[in-house]
Amino acid sequence: MVIEPLLPKKGRGPSRRDDRVILNGVFYILRTGAPWRDLPERYGPHTTVYNRYVRWGERGVWKGILDALAEECEDVLIFIDGSIVKAHRAAAGVKKGELAESIGRSRGGRTSKVHAAVDQKGRPIRLVISGGHVHDSKLMPEFLDWEVPPLAIVADKAYSSDKIRKKITDEGAVAVIPSKSNARKPIPHDKNLYAMRNIVERFFCKMKDMRRLATRFEKKAENFLNMIYLFSIRCWIN
Repeated sequence: MVIEPLLPKKGRGPSRRDDRVILNGVFYILRTGAPWRDLPERYGPHTTVYNRYVRWGERGVWKGILDALAEECEDVLIFIDGSIVKAHRAAAGVKKGELAESIGRSRGGRTSKVHAAVDQKGRPIRLVISGGHVHDSKLMPEFLDWEVPPLAIVADKAYSSDKIRKKITDEGAVAVIPSKSNARKPIPHDKNLYAMRNIVERFFCKMKDMRRLATRFEKKAENFLNMIYLFSIRCWIN
């Protein structure tokens, strides 16, 4: 197992159920979108699989694995975009409010938005979620401050502002962002690089092949984001 060295070590006490079986159970839920209670018996009690998924998520295990895998990225191009995910009614009813759990309301009903930065191979490097009503540009700070600045950051017109372009340039990267149609002084951009932006769009298409991510069922934002981390881990190891 590629990620086995990155999993928490087994401590003292009763032996825990095999990690591979648990992970396969979580991936089954990710792929099929089935309720946890409908998890096939071959993966063990659904409460065991669910509890380990949640506890490891709270400890930052899933994000830690993704971060460790993403350290291998040496690409010079970063592609950024956001995509809406419909929130199922099962995700409603959070005590501290839906907005606190990254669920927004719009004409389309309850929605969340997944924001991603991917490399040239479509592998996710950074991920953030927000309410579906939040504009993409509001999350741009999450995709800046790179330890090793990329050659270029490619994004669509939603990120078209002088402030964003300046921040990208200040970090030593080139902002490949087209100007809005109503811009008085359109800023030129590399059209060949911008044509590659479908890389991040294909990432979202693959993500939504996972039924658990095509529709949000999780009430807690942390659990939903951890599902996205798990899908992203699969992108790196496949």
